[in-house]
This record gives sequence, C-alpha cells and structure tokens, in this order.
Amino acid sequence: MLVRDAQPGELAEIGELRVAAYLADGFLSPTSEYAPTLRALGMAGEGDILVAVADGRIAGTVMLQPAEYAGPVVEKPDEAEIRALAVVPAARGLGTGRALLAAVIARAAQRGVPHLVLCTQIDMRAAQYLYEKAGFRRLAARDWSPAPGVTLLAYGLVLPSGD
Repeated sequence: MLVRDAQPGELAEIGELRVAAYLADGFLSPTSEYAPTLRALGMAGEGDILVAVADGRIAGTVMLQPAEYAGPVVEKPDEAEIRALAVVPAARGLGTGRALLAAVIARAAQRGVPHLVLCTQIDMRAAQYLYEKAGFRRLAARDWSPAPGVTLLAYGLVLPSGD
C-alpha cells in the first residue's frame, strides 16, 4: 500500500469515497446536511488530502487542515486538524486506516505542527481505538456539538519538536 498526496483528478472520487464510507457505517444518513461538506472538504486547497492506494485503487483518505481553515476544535494558530479519515469497506482491517493516520501525523511533523487535534463521533469506536493506539488523548474540554443531538469527541496529539 502506498500513501501519497491526492491528485486533482481524484478529488471527486475522494469526496464520494468519504460519503460512501460514512454511510456504510451508519455515521451519516442519506439525507444528511453534512454530506456535501464532507464531499467537498479540501477541494479548494484548504489543506492536504492524502490517499492510500492498494492494487491501483484508492482504498482510503485523510486530510490535514491548518488552523486557518479548521473547525472549532482548533484553538491555537499553530495547531492543525485531522479530518475525514475514511477507508473503503473492502480495505478495512488491512492497516489502511493506520497507514493513513501515520502519514498525516508525519506530514504535520514535517510542517512543524506542534499539536494535532481531531473530532470523532461518539459511535466511531474503531476510529477512537486507532487514535488512542497512535497516542492521541481525549480533550473533553474541546468536545462540541455541530447540530442538535450530535456530539463530537475531541482528541489531541502533541508532536515532538524538531529542535
């Protein structure tokens, strides 16, 4: 498996992959108002979109979003947010999510980001396990609700300084 930057011609496919993955797991309803946002996230260049490619196909994606484009979970200008980690069902359990997470952490470190944050839905237990195994810790004070009945759990990871 190769993790690399997404190419411009792949962006529409990546948007559909995200929505399909969230729908498949019941984390997004077919009528969700968030689907268009998820589909378009990063398409205007407001962050780095990475893809995992296996057997010539995109198996998953993740995004690194700098503070100026990030959501309310980011509180400081030197933080960055991990967004839209999604893996196609056929590529789950093969290390795809782990490889994407490692790559986005490495990208943040290359950029000199001292603190990564992310949000996850309460029911995304596999993702939470993945984040915790990678060293992320809960930031309960940053949990937030983007819509009535939806609570997002915040996690953070302090990256080693390059000094």
